[in-house]
Amino acid sequence: MTRINPGGSIGILGGGQLGRMQALAAAQLGYRVHVFCPDKASPAFDVAFASTVATYEDEEALVNFARSVDVVTYEFENVPARTAQIVAENTLLRPGAYALEVTQDRLVEKTFLNDAGMKTAPFQMFETEEELKDAYKKIGRPAVAKTRQFGYDGKGQKMIKVAKDIENVMGVTKGAPSILEGFVQFDREISVVVARSASGDVAAYPVSENIHTNHILDTTTIPAKINQVVEAKAKVMATKIANALEYVGVLAVEMFVTDATNEIIVNEMAPRVHNSGHWTMDGAMTSQFEQHIRAICDLPLGPTDALGAVRMKNLLGNDILDYEQYLKDPNATFHHYGKNEPRVGRKMGHVTWVDKSE
Repeated sequence: MTRINPGGSIGILGGGQLGRMQALAAAQLGYRVHVFCPDKASPAFDVAFASTVATYEDEEALVNFARSVDVVTYEFENVPARTAQIVAENTLLRPGAYALEVTQDRLVEKTFLNDAGMKTAPFQMFETEEELKDAYKKIGRPAVAKTRQFGYDGKGQKMIKVAKDIENVMGVTKGAPSILEGFVQFDREISVVVARSASGDVAAYPVSENIHTNHILDTTTIPAKINQVVEAKAKVMATKIANALEYVGVLAVEMFVTDATNEIIVNEMAPRVHNSGHWTMDGAMTSQFEQHIRAICDLPLGPTDALGAVRMKNLLGNDILDYEQYLKDPNATFHHYGKNEPRVGRKMGHVTWVDKSE
């Protein structure tokens, strides 16, 4: 039996804002949520039915956690492999361990995408300085060096614009398994948030256009400034990826677009609800968080139509202190993640504007 009916219980690995918003969506559908996270100050704890504060290496705590719920999901992709294994041995894990395995390693991910027929930036693996220099000869410049694991929001990355930049790469990657990617010339960044249920039903949201500042998402707008061919192609690609992964839950696929040729290059995937999907909370028929709960519990997926033209802006660090201006704006919806300490670059909340006249 793949369905978990309302009244059941859902476990979430990770207690940040994504876990918090999943827990709120689950409660709306009648589920009780148990959050597992090492950080006792996790904002998801504030809205959960139950919580466990323990490390992801605490096998006894993981077993007890898994056995207390009907299904476990997660809010971040860097869940240790052993953690996922323990959970899967004691309850349902959705998305499954295969999706984690693919998306945790940039080399594995890009190889998977190429095998699935998706175009990516050219790439070469390296660990040592000699291997880096060899990769550089093949890729050329500009290029970007990235650790294969644990990098996000620009962490573990170094741009190579001139040959001398190579000298600083090893100080960033620190000898960890890494890849060198060729730099892609593109006109815009887009993403597709797609959901796939345990029964294999798939629903994709309208394509969003994203603007990043200092490697962190700044704004997302819908509709994206792309033509119908690119919109349809991007959705098909995301659906194909979800099916190839035998994915269950919400998946985000980030892509680069070249307007003149309608070319789409896949940048990366996130096996979870995603920052570029936050607009759906106020601007879509079904939020990505409710959709994720529906998918992992094998409920019917909800409609994904946008309610109008939508713009979402991240609030980082001290941006959250300006909340009053958003509360006074009759066209804005303000979201605070419940984090106590604003820090530079820390995601503290977001605000959404929906123009239903468009």
